[in-house]
Amino acid sequence: MSTIDNSVSQLESLSMKAYELGLLYAPKLALAILTLIIGLWIISGISKVLVLSMERSKVDPTLIPFVNSLISWTLKLLLFISVASMIGIATTSFIAVLGAAGLAIGLALQGSLSNFAGGVLIMIFKPYKVGDLIESQGHFGEVKEVQIFNTILLSPQSKRIIIPNGAVSNGSIINFTAEGKIRVDMTIGIAYDADIDLAKKVLLGVLENNSKVMKTPAPFVGVSEMADSSVNLAVRPHCLPEHYWDVYFEVNEEIKKTLDSNNISIPFPQRDVHLIQQ
Repeated sequence: MSTIDNSVSQLESLSMKAYELGLLYAPKLALAILTLIIGLWIISGISKVLVLSMERSKVDPTLIPFVNSLISWTLKLLLFISVASMIGIATTSFIAVLGAAGLAIGLALQGSLSNFAGGVLIMIFKPYKVGDLIESQGHFGEVKEVQIFNTILLSPQSKRIIIPNGAVSNGSIINFTAEGKIRVDMTIGIAYDADIDLAKKVLLGVLENNSKVMKTPAPFVGVSEMADSSVNLAVRPHCLPEHYWDVYFEVNEEIKKTLDSNNISIPFPQRDVHLIQQ
């Protein structure tokens, strides 16, 4: 019976201690949870107000998501430290543990830190901005967003492309928008017996009549190659980057119609076969 009595006594003692601890920490825990919920709600509101104010101030659209993400995560980190101190965790030891954990995580996530550093470099040197047409890491598209770790592109096929900033900042970047114009390269083949001067005149007329083709630099048409079945003419109009595909398709279609109306044939590959009878 003495063993049973001792067990009951210990159970009662533990229950009293748990009750006392509950009375001591329950209000702190409830207050901490309430603070966390309210803090996250306030941070969300601050984030929205920050975005709206930057948009109204006509801040570079490239900076908006980057700055918003950076400030949002910083505020959340400070909130978590405050909540931890409210529960009773010593902030000095917590920060020390957080620093050690940060070092370990940093060593494990070197690629992510590289992407963050790449994002900072992109913000500083601005090789491109939101709305630019770029090619990087083998991908082509319009820059939709520059985040802390990634750059988001939208391809002509409406595909969302996510490229790490570290790879972008350390690789080559082709910006098709930076100069305010882009050249459309097309090659048109005509028959060997066709009048080259007439063909060049006709093609230049097509380019000059297209409203999206720039007058300066002037469009160019010249012989680029004596191919197997055709004389190839290089057609080189310039246009605004956003008009690239319009010019490409419109000019190709109009060239075909115009060459046909001027009786200038576009040859197809052909081969002469000679049969030798024994």
